[in-house]
Amino acid sequence: MAKDLKPHIGIFGRRNSGKSSLINLLTGQNIAIVSDTAGTTTDPVKKSIEIFGVGPCVLIDTAGTDDVGELGQQRVEKTMKVLEEIDCAILVITGNQFDETEKQLVSRMKELAVPFFIVHNKADEEPLLAVMKAVIEQKYDVKVLDFSVSRNDDITPMVEMLKKAIPESAYQKVSLLGGIIKPNEVVVLVCPVDSEAPEGRLILPQVMAIRDVLDNECICVVLKETNLQQYLETMPAPALVVTDSQVFGYVSKIVPPEIPLTSFSIVMARLRGDFDNYVKGTPYLSQLKDDDTVLLLESCTHHSTCEDIGRVKLPRMILKYTCKDIHFEYVAGLAPIEHPEKYAMAIQCGGCMSTRKQLFNRTNLFVNQGIPISNYGMALAYMNGVFDRVMEPFR
Repeated sequence: MAKDLKPHIGIFGRRNSGKSSLINLLTGQNIAIVSDTAGTTTDPVKKSIEIFGVGPCVLIDTAGTDDVGELGQQRVEKTMKVLEEIDCAILVITGNQFDETEKQLVSRMKELAVPFFIVHNKADEEPLLAVMKAVIEQKYDVKVLDFSVSRNDDITPMVEMLKKAIPESAYQKVSLLGGIIKPNEVVVLVCPVDSEAPEGRLILPQVMAIRDVLDNECICVVLKETNLQQYLETMPAPALVVTDSQVFGYVSKIVPPEIPLTSFSIVMARLRGDFDNYVKGTPYLSQLKDDDTVLLLESCTHHSTCEDIGRVKLPRMILKYTCKDIHFEYVAGLAPIEHPEKYAMAIQCGGCMSTRKQLFNRTNLFVNQGIPISNYGMALAYMNGVFDRVMEPFR
């Protein structure tokens, strides 16, 4: 399932600080397990809910940041990874405790530009000291709310802090093809069926495109590449053709130049990825040299086959296009990237299984060091000689 486009809110703090109880109070539902036993929440738990005054969002309950032992450290690492995908965070503290554990978490939030505020929970047991509140707010430029879940304090102040913390961009209604197509136009979606296609269904970007075409009040035509020429010869010309990037070479020869053409991967990049830097970095494919290493970034993990786009087809095409001895490495899902500076270039998939925040945090590792980045669809278009054409609909 795709990462939800609703705002993602992460709840962080030590074990037994009341994170799960806070989630239940915010949602008015018992969606998180509450226990006096430290470490009840062992992995990040996501729940799509609606918070009154905030609207639809995804809450993420995390393991305690002070967990111990080998397993505890792994849980803490998973908790820290959540920071890379959220739009804002709530840090829960208790007992006027704000030590190295909290400082490291806040430092990482600042580093990733994650808006956050702090809730001092269990105020019924030990109220927040005025001096503690003043020091934290001044040093970290953050608001601290004294609160008690157990005495059922009014959540209105917390909701107001949430509304201010969540970036406006997280609420924006986004569209794959918005601004490119107009109501009542015909859009053709070319969906090849090979061993990489899931049995009995379409891949997620194709499904999202179908819904988006309908949401834009357009007529959607879905066909295989082998039926495309027949359709174009017998039916009125469509306003746009969107194809799987893997068949760019075939489809671009069939679709007349006056008909706009692009791919699912490229429109996904427009929706979630660093589109401008992808466009800027793609031509670097022509500058790759012998012994360069290219990193292929996959947002999901899946079984690789002989028709795998990221691990087989794309590397094979790069070798053929450049005629250079290029090395390839692969990172799937949210696995860490070690030493990004060693790569000559990074190429990211469409990102249908990632949030926009995750993709930007990942590709920024390269952008900040001046390393060119590209997108699967753009790279394939460039090497097929149709890059300018498939980018035209976005200009």
